[in-house]
Amino acid sequence: MRIADMNWMHVEAYLTRDDRAVLPIGSIEQHAHLSLATDAVLAERVAVEAAAPLGVPVFPVLPYGITPYFTAYPGTLTLAPETFAQVLRELLEGMADTGFRRILVVNGHGGNSAAAQAACTAWAAERPECRVRVHSWWNAPRTIEKVKAIDSVASHASWMESFPWTRVAGAATPEHAKPMVDWARLAVLDPREIREGLGDGNFGGLYQRPDHEMLAVWEVAVEETRSHLEGSWQ
Repeated sequence: MRIADMNWMHVEAYLTRDDRAVLPIGSIEQHAHLSLATDAVLAERVAVEAAAPLGVPVFPVLPYGITPYFTAYPGTLTLAPETFAQVLRELLEGMADTGFRRILVVNGHGGNSAAAQAACTAWAAERPECRVRVHSWWNAPRTIEKVKAIDSVASHASWMESFPWTRVAGAATPEHAKPMVDWARLAVLDPREIREGLGDGNFGGLYQRPDHEMLAVWEVAVEETRSHLEGSWQ
């Protein structure tokens, strides 16, 4: 359930029987022909669908992340790693003060991964009564295995992120497959040069695949995310 659909009395009652919660985190960055909020949309949606059968509350997504590479694309917003880590720590602290003891951070953006893991690990070391897990849903073993079984050429802003709920109404979707870019070469350049080298923003591969394939990926992603809420947290 979404925290947005609860009041404080609901949360207080919930905490008498359970102490789990979910915090999705994403980014606002270029995704070629897809929504600039793709990472935030997917992180929150997979968290909500995973938690729903368990009755675990899901906080609104932290939409802003670490994405300095794409700032030459209009609409991309980035936080400094230190700012992102501090915001994440303060949110975790607030959740713990409320009474949540087992917190799943569902990450939707690769640029957040290292900073999120480091911040959560450091914070948890100071709050031994709490457990925190960071789950990068799109890159988790079962989900990425399903992606590769469908099409091994999958990347940022390609078909693997093109779900019905990340597509932009009226935006044209190219039908060809884009050759994979050399991201290691581009990543050392400044944002303007990255845009020149990357073009529309897709890293490579088809821009879209049939919806039944996307829903099959999504089903695995939801189940894998749910598994991190279940079972032992030791």
